[in-house]
Amino acid sequence: MQEEIFPLVDEQGNVIGQATRSQCHSGSKLLHPVIHLHVFNEAGKLYMQKRSATKDIQPNKWDSSVGGHIDLNETPQQAALREAGEEIGLKDLTIHYIDKYIIETDRERELTYCFYTKTNQIPKVDMKEVSDGRFWDISEINEQLGKNIFTPNFELDFGHFLSKGFDHLNNTK
Repeated sequence: MQEEIFPLVDEQGNVIGQATRSQCHSGSKLLHPVIHLHVFNEAGKLYMQKRSATKDIQPNKWDSSVGGHIDLNETPQQAALREAGEEIGLKDLTIHYIDKYIIETDRERELTYCFYTKTNQIPKVDMKEVSDGRFWDISEINEQLGKNIFTPNFELDFGHFLSKGFDHLNNTK
């Protein structure tokens, strides 16, 4: 099976090249784009997925509803909708852009496009990618922050929600 090829981008998101998945995750710090989609239900709870034990990065941690790499010649919005279908079986979503920012770890550097949606569809977990999934009360998330339960990326996104006015996101239809 051929290795995935990711676009490389500058800090504004303009494509400047391409590299393999292993090159991007090798500690090279090649900036590549990803999406995080946060799915709320009508009760205002946030759906989260638990990463599989087989994941190469952050196994067994609770993470964003949907996350994934943006393919070559794909927009962030297209990637978010594609990944929502692949990871948790949600289709025909109306997604809203929140923000983009760079997340850098010891292994990689990602330009992260964050979106949210509100839906009454019930997510269906792809057990090859994820070991569990459920809706969380926002107060429950707040109580567990900083306790090594969530991925650092999710905690960064959650901080961005709060700085942008979480109540506005939560109450938007």
